[in-house]
Amino acid sequence: MLVMRTYLRSGLFSLLLLAGTLAATPTHAQNAPGATPAADEPRKYELGGITVSGARYLDPNTLIGLSGLRLGDNINVPGDDIGKSIRKIWAQGILADISVTIARTEGNKIFLDFNVRERPRLSKFTFEGISKGQSEEIDKKIKLIRGKVVTDALLANTRTQVRKFYTNKGFLDTKVVIRQVPDSTLSNSVALKIDVDKGSKVRIHDIQFEGNNAFKDAKLAKQFKKTKARKSYKFLTPGKFQRNEFEDDKKKLVDFYNDQGYRDASIISDTVERDEKGLIVKLKVDEGLKYYFRHITWSGNYLYDSKTLASVLGIRPGSPYSKETLDKRLSYNPTGQDITSLYMNDGYLFFTIDPVETKVEGDSIDIEMRITEGVQARVKEINIAGNTKTSDHVLRRTLRTLPGDKFNRELLIRSQREIATLGYFDPEKIGINPVPNQADGTVDINYTVVEKPSDQITLSGGWGGYAGFIGTVGLVFNNFSLRKAKDFHNWTPVPAGDGQRVALNVQANGLQYQAYSFSFTEPWLGGRKPNSFSFSLNRSVSRLGTNFDAATGQFIKVNSATIGLGRQLRVPDDYFSLSNSISYSQYQLQNYQIFSDFSTGKANNFTFNTTLSRNSIDNPTYTRRGSSISLSLSLTPPYSAFKGAHPNTYEWVEFHKWMFDASWFTPIVGKLVLNTRAHFGFIGTYTPDRVPGPFERFKMGGAGLGYGGGGSFLVGTDYIGLRGYDDPNGAYAIPTAQTGASGGVAYNKYVAELRYPVSLNPAATVYILGFAEAGNAFNTSGEYNPYKLYRSAGFGARIFMSAFGLLGFDYGRAFDTVVPAANVTTAQDFNHFHFIIGQQIR
Repeated sequence: MLVMRTYLRSGLFSLLLLAGTLAATPTHAQNAPGATPAADEPRKYELGGITVSGARYLDPNTLIGLSGLRLGDNINVPGDDIGKSIRKIWAQGILADISVTIARTEGNKIFLDFNVRERPRLSKFTFEGISKGQSEEIDKKIKLIRGKVVTDALLANTRTQVRKFYTNKGFLDTKVVIRQVPDSTLSNSVALKIDVDKGSKVRIHDIQFEGNNAFKDAKLAKQFKKTKARKSYKFLTPGKFQRNEFEDDKKKLVDFYNDQGYRDASIISDTVERDEKGLIVKLKVDEGLKYYFRHITWSGNYLYDSKTLASVLGIRPGSPYSKETLDKRLSYNPTGQDITSLYMNDGYLFFTIDPVETKVEGDSIDIEMRITEGVQARVKEINIAGNTKTSDHVLRRTLRTLPGDKFNRELLIRSQREIATLGYFDPEKIGINPVPNQADGTVDINYTVVEKPSDQITLSGGWGGYAGFIGTVGLVFNNFSLRKAKDFHNWTPVPAGDGQRVALNVQANGLQYQAYSFSFTEPWLGGRKPNSFSFSLNRSVSRLGTNFDAATGQFIKVNSATIGLGRQLRVPDDYFSLSNSISYSQYQLQNYQIFSDFSTGKANNFTFNTTLSRNSIDNPTYTRRGSSISLSLSLTPPYSAFKGAHPNTYEWVEFHKWMFDASWFTPIVGKLVLNTRAHFGFIGTYTPDRVPGPFERFKMGGAGLGYGGGGSFLVGTDYIGLRGYDDPNGAYAIPTAQTGASGGVAYNKYVAELRYPVSLNPAATVYILGFAEAGNAFNTSGEYNPYKLYRSAGFGARIFMSAFGLLGFDYGRAFDTVVPAANVTTAQDFNHFHFIIGQQIR
């Protein structure tokens, strides 16, 4: 029987048509049915049939289809028709061997048999020589699927991906060997043993430049963001080399030159060399000539004259030519002072400006600003998408872009900020898409938002010096809807979507300490203007010892209620707001010492509170820019001025309290933000012969949480954190805050804090920080000295989880000595860890 066979091994293709090379086979003039064809000359046959032998898992019909041969085709034997069919099947990479045999011939019909040997399938794979964690990371990249045919391409891709994984980590000498081990539990299956020898990490130890005269090597190397040399003092610099990051850094280097006026600068060549220390990156640059702006002219401007536009542009003749600076001043200056904003904030949405270089003479460049002002566009429709829980009107009432108004880009940005400050949506995913219609001079504005959880639950415990362990359960519904509460179907679990806030909180340690609070806030009373209404109720009971008898026990009970109104102001600008509230608190004491001459009796505190504030921060979770400033005043009636009033009675509490808080956020580089804060507080009386009582005073130190404050915690004492120092009732508290003192009547504090985000995911926003701060509290106004401060510095982290609020820790180092309490003889501990719960205002 005449046989045709094709062998393929290890990616090498060789075609051996035995039917065309059997020279010893005699040639017949005419073949009888069933006879083999002559081997010395091609003969045309009609393909009568194809069979497949040796296939165990592959579908024979599929293989036949892959061959490209069809019954009835005319093929030459010997010839290239069969060779082509074999190459097509082999190209699929699913066979280890394939041969073709002429089964028989019948007249001019020929019948072929494809004999195949399948490649094994993958049963499992394991890594050797690396950790489990790294194995899991690589597994996600190579994506090996059990049951897949083990082809040469699969093996090559696996080796490549493993090497790439370690190359990106600086292991340039990684070796990968893949062994195929037959799996006895499954037929025609193999297990892959992937042996990895990652070798030693190879780092960049030097970056060298050639051809640079205007800037030193260190200045140019600083422009690289990812490609950096590892030095002994740069322990946080990885020093690894990645080609894609290197290409990006080269573009940054050219951009730097362009921004300095060298618009023709280029990198001629770059090489990466290796020596015994590691890698040396060498770059040869051509700086070219430094260019300068000369004449800047304007054409097409009718709304603003050339002098006004030149003033906004702010580029003087003789300044280094910088395309980046020019683009920023024309279109996207972060401060908003650019030409495009000037027009678009006045409705000119269809405005365009094209800077054209009209002359390059020597090192000077003349530019003509060609302007097309267009017509003013008006807002036609406002569309909102993505608010699955929050009602449309809650979003629409915050927008500064209304149908019928002139288009204003600044108000678009302001609207984005207002949506972010609601706290109901992911601030990183607030989308604004103006859709202009130049035909009718209108624009539709499409807002897209992504809801995030805003309600919070608090389950925590703390150690209070007067009550021991205190358990806390709190619920805060930040997007509550009182309007929907009447429908039972909206309680899933609570009615939501109207932007109201309801907070419930319970703290307790059995009968020894109990505190309950409830508050409700409506930010848009009446729904037409941002006039807020708030109402709160509080009750606290603290008992000393084990005698809880109402007649003979030691206790303090506090009941209070507050009602407040607030409104947004228009002057000086609409970032300002004014809030006013009236509160009443009743204190009932029995043998409970919180002040030297007041331990039993009742005290009443009727207070009027007013706060003027300005808030322009862009994001309450991780703020990048803006400021928050507030000045508040709390006043009680001047009872001492009434006829017959005792100067030191606490039956009616008397004081006036002033508070100032300011916080500024300044972006430094990228997402790095500097937060500077200043705080001040003062409490006094209306007449010099009346001493401020134990109420509403200041205690400073620690995390500012107020644990261990005793009665002071219940009488409205403000706890101001000062990281690095002991808590107010600790052995090394600053003098005003030591155990037994009621607190100071004045304080001031200053903070500088650098923040950098680790994750901006709304489910868990995380940022790290470094801080330096100083502050002090003073027992009397006569002792107040703004320069006598306790200083500290340290670092920490904050984690904001939508369900639990803000958590964090700080490690602080105190720089100033604190005189310990009289009963303390051990040395001062200058270092403190502080645990933070909730946003610390001061």
